[in-house]
Formats: sequence, structure tokens, C-alpha cells
Amino acid sequence: MNRFQLGLYGTEILENMRNYSLFLFASLLVSQLTFGQINPNQRKIQVAILFDASNSMDGLLNQAKSRMWNIVNELSTYRYNGEQPQIEFALFQYGKDDLLKSQNYIEKLLNFSTDLDLVSAKLFGITTNGGSEYCGAVIKDAHKTLEWSQSTNDLKMIYIAGNEPFNQGNVSFREVIPECLKDEIFVNTIYCGNREAGIREFWRDGAELGGGSFFHINSNEQIRHIDTPYDAQIRQYNDSLNSTYVGYGRMGREKKALQTSEDRNAASFGWANSAERSVAKSKSNMYLNYSWDIVDGLDQDVISLDSMKKEDLPEEMKNMTLEEKKAYVDSLATNRKRFQQNIQQLGEKRAVFIAEEQKKNPNGSEESDFGKSVNKSIAEKATKIGFQKESN
Repeated sequence: MNRFQLGLYGTEILENMRNYSLFLFASLLVSQLTFGQINPNQRKIQVAILFDASNSMDGLLNQAKSRMWNIVNELSTYRYNGEQPQIEFALFQYGKDDLLKSQNYIEKLLNFSTDLDLVSAKLFGITTNGGSEYCGAVIKDAHKTLEWSQSTNDLKMIYIAGNEPFNQGNVSFREVIPECLKDEIFVNTIYCGNREAGIREFWRDGAELGGGSFFHINSNEQIRHIDTPYDAQIRQYNDSLNSTYVGYGRMGREKKALQTSEDRNAASFGWANSAERSVAKSKSNMYLNYSWDIVDGLDQDVISLDSMKKEDLPEEMKNMTLEEKKAYVDSLATNRKRFQQNIQQLGEKRAVFIAEEQKKNPNGSEESDFGKSVNKSIAEKATKIGFQKESN
């Protein structure tokens, strides 16, 4: 079983399968093992983000929330020998008084996962509180507790963001970061403040030790998304796209609700940000839902209509004949492909419009923020190890 499946079972499936039938659990397990053999040579881009969640970091978290889907869409443009890599995210928070002192005020929120709705939900669930920020300790936890790829062809990145001295706590960053680099995990630091303070408080030293990049950002600067003439139409197609997702089992109902809630979270930062999420959702090789959606599940042979029990079927399919079930799922798949293509076409026009608007204010487009820092450093490292970037 590969890292994605273990993470998926560890964080989601085992928690939600208690009331599933033994048969469904077994069939999912076997098919997941099979799915993992489809392309054993698929490359990965692994991104672990460590957020300072102390009182002063609301601005940082808002930047991350409003840039998440832009980062996803940027990552979707990378290829390795013509193939799109698997994108995995992991999340940590550190520096909060309500976290355990015995754990250095650190909490792992998410193991490496390709479930983008879950990544979004965990990110939006972070709240701030005063505390002690131990950068060395959280980097050590990310290195030791996450399941990093062993392939030298995969890109492995840690991003730590915060604004307190980098050398706090009893775990020395000067000892743990070189250990990351030995495993070809690059440590990138994002200091929330001016450059001089970041250098003085050792954030640049951390990046240099980790073979990564040092950034300084104004975390209180609100992200200014560019609205386009295509956003409203993309939003309408997104609603139509959602209608093609039909969950099976209890996880299906929960995940369908999560899809809707993360649409709302994205929209809370403006319709332009919502459009970014919709574009990401239109990319079926990025927005992976075969663990709960019946269309994706059948497409990836995770489930079979011939053998699914009635109680595990979506409500609208429970009284259908087998032929009716197949016809229904085929119609969902056809409509989904059409809505995805419509969103992608509008997304291309949207990208051109944004690029033209940015040319009118080139200085403004260079301002640093959390998302631009992540995108820039990934671009620099990915090309060095053989990834190619296609147009967005």
C-alpha cells in the first residue's frame, strides 16, 4: 500500500467505516491495493506546511486560506516525463497555549493526503492563540512523523511560517534541518515581518541549512484577487459539477457535505478565489474522490455496481435495476466531463485576463505573500530535479 492509501485510511476511512459492512470494507481495501499498482512510477510533489498559530498569525492564515487553490492550480501544471505527479499536502500547527506542552505545543493536523477538500477543511479549522513557537521541534516532527517519499526524483518541501526567533525551544534547528536535507527534504522559511528581522532571528539561517528559500512577507497584507468576467459563469458550472458527485456509504454523505462547505470557505475570500477552487476541481487527476464518489470509485475500480450492497448505494440508486444503475452513473460521468471542460476553458480565458491585468501593475504583482512564496520556491526546485512546467 502506498503512502496516499495509508494516509487515507489512517485519517479518514478507518474513522468512518465503523458502520460499514465487512464486505464493503474488504472490497475497498483490495481495490485500493490494486489502484496503487496502476502507475508505480508516478512522481510525487510533497508539501508539508507548518503554521505558527499564535495570536499574531491571523493574517498569515488568511493569506494561506486565500491562496490555497492558486497553489493547487500552480502545482497542477508540473509534469515529469510528460506525466502529472501526485500532489500530497500535510499540515502542522505550532505555538498555541492550548496545545500540549509535552508535545512542544505542536499538533499534526494532517498526514500527507491528496484529499484537497480535507486539506482545505483542516486549514480553515486553524485558530490562533498565544503560545511558544519552537521551530526546531516542529521541523523535527514533520521530518520524523510524516511518510516522505524515498525517491530522489520526487520533490519534498517543508514550509515553516512564523514571526518569532527561530532558535526557541530545546530542539536545535541547526541539528534537525541538516537531517532533513540528508533525505532530500528542502526546508523553506517564511518570516512574517521585515527582512532584517528575519535574518536577525535566524530564519534565513534555517533556509540556508535546509537547501531551501528564505522569504519575508507582510502577513497582514490582504490578498487582492483579480475579478474577471468569467468568474460568475465558472461559479454556475461549479454548481452543475457538484451535482455529478454522488456519495456512497456514510463516508459519501460526509464527504459530499465537506465538498459544499469548502466551496463556501473558498467563497468567503471572494468570488475570484472561489473560481480558483472551481478550476482546481475541474482537474480530475488533481481532485481525487474515488474513496466516496460513485463515479470516481467505479472509474478507478474501487467499487463494483454488481457487488455493492443496497445500504451502501446512494439513496437515489437503491431501487434501480443494475442496468438503470449503470446508465445513471454513465450520465453523471458524461455530464461531469462536460462541466469540467467548460470550467477549464473559462479558466484558460481567466488566466489570460489576469496576466493582462497584472501587466498594468507589474510592481504590485511582485509583492510577496504566502502563496507567491510557495509557488516561487517550488518552481525553482522542481525544475532542478527534472519537472517541467506547462502553461496554467
